[in-house]
Amino acid sequence: MSDVTRTKHGRPVHHWRRDVVELAALFTAVAVADAVANMIGHGPDGPALLVVSAVVLVATAGFHIWWARHHNHAPPPAHDTGPRPPATAEQAGSTPADPAGATTLWRMRTTVRDEPGSLAALCMALADRRVDILSLQAHPLAEGTVDEFLLRAPEALPAAELTRSIARAGGAGTWIERADAHDLVDAPTRVLGLATRTALDAAELPLALRQLLGRCTIRSLPAASRAVSRRDGTTPAAPEDMVPVDGVLEGTVLRLRGPEGEVITVERPYLPFTPTEFARARALVELDTRLGPRVPLSQDTLTLPEGNSITLRRADTADVDAAKAMHDRCSQRTLSLRYHGPVRDADRYLNHLLSPRFGRTLAVQTASGRVVGIGHLLWDGDETEIALLVEDDWQRRGIGGRLLRRLVAMAVEAGCESVYAVTQASNTGMVAAMRGLGLPLDYQIEEGTLVITARLDATTVSPPAQGVHAERHQRAER
Repeated sequence: MSDVTRTKHGRPVHHWRRDVVELAALFTAVAVADAVANMIGHGPDGPALLVVSAVVLVATAGFHIWWARHHNHAPPPAHDTGPRPPATAEQAGSTPADPAGATTLWRMRTTVRDEPGSLAALCMALADRRVDILSLQAHPLAEGTVDEFLLRAPEALPAAELTRSIARAGGAGTWIERADAHDLVDAPTRVLGLATRTALDAAELPLALRQLLGRCTIRSLPAASRAVSRRDGTTPAAPEDMVPVDGVLEGTVLRLRGPEGEVITVERPYLPFTPTEFARARALVELDTRLGPRVPLSQDTLTLPEGNSITLRRADTADVDAAKAMHDRCSQRTLSLRYHGPVRDADRYLNHLLSPRFGRTLAVQTASGRVVGIGHLLWDGDETEIALLVEDDWQRRGIGGRLLRRLVAMAVEAGCESVYAVTQASNTGMVAAMRGLGLPLDYQIEEGTLVITARLDATTVSPPAQGVHAERHQRAER
């Protein structure tokens, strides 16, 4: 047991050695004082000895004060249970923290050798840079271990310096990006939340996969488009058809068998997928497959300027027949503005457009149950497309603008950064509706085709057009 003074139940506890030393010092001081007194009282040089004793006493007191200041008896750091003063920049060996205490959240992933001490070296490197580890996940692989961190670092510490520190500690293939408050949620809770969203709405699957796997490109190839005819009339399997039910993991690409036989391809060129990520993605797709097609039956009731009421609701493949009937009532010009091609082939797109696997669809329905307008929010890889079709007799009543604003609000809820609409330069109605959003717009025109891209900001989406009133109702899911 050392001579360290400890604290137990709030009371100081002294070791017996210190007590013995203090007692011996007391007896020595008494003996010295008695000897000096005898010399002064019986010797001829008493006054001189008294002056010398005073000088020695002052020198001894000064030496004691100096010794106490430079050799304090505080417990060593290994046994310190109280608060510590902040370390200086020299002690930490790193960039000093921001005076205001500002910090930045980072998501970082690096690969280390699968051997004892490799993770400890990374943690020490982060501690030297005054970086706090908020969460850590380890993914063992054949060639090493991938460690995934959520970090809180001083704002003055750049990402490049952090990456160099990790490299010196043995980390390889380091990837780092800014994080936000949503990343503070632990992984199981986040996965359960994504599973809940997927269970409520089939259109949430691509969004859930993107939030689960980070920045990635997700494409879905329908089963019908994979058939390739031979000369003998047979249809051999394309490479994607060889994807087993359990899926395939190939470095930065994973392929999963979708609910309707399609192949869902997820690609992330900057970072290989781990087996844990693959298992989580496969579980989401399996959940979606078991639940089957489903959309939440929410609806908005709109009152038009002339007093008529119409309903805005989610639609899916069950509305294909109603959408075809609306096509029959639309003029050739209206269909050509929407589909940019031979209008006789418009009906064949409906199964794809109305499928919740590829996006979200809103239908405008009259009080009699007739569908007079359809709006699509389609997942197009990393981008999101918006498309509208309103029956001729119901145009110029504010329906298109209201439909467009609701689709944009859904895109904002889904976390999309922008949406784009493809139309013709002569489609003044669509151009006016996009301008009515009050969002920053970019225009690209090529051979009569106009692409309008809106950068999304939830605080700048314009309110419904004047004269159109909405009342929202929520119903049970089917």
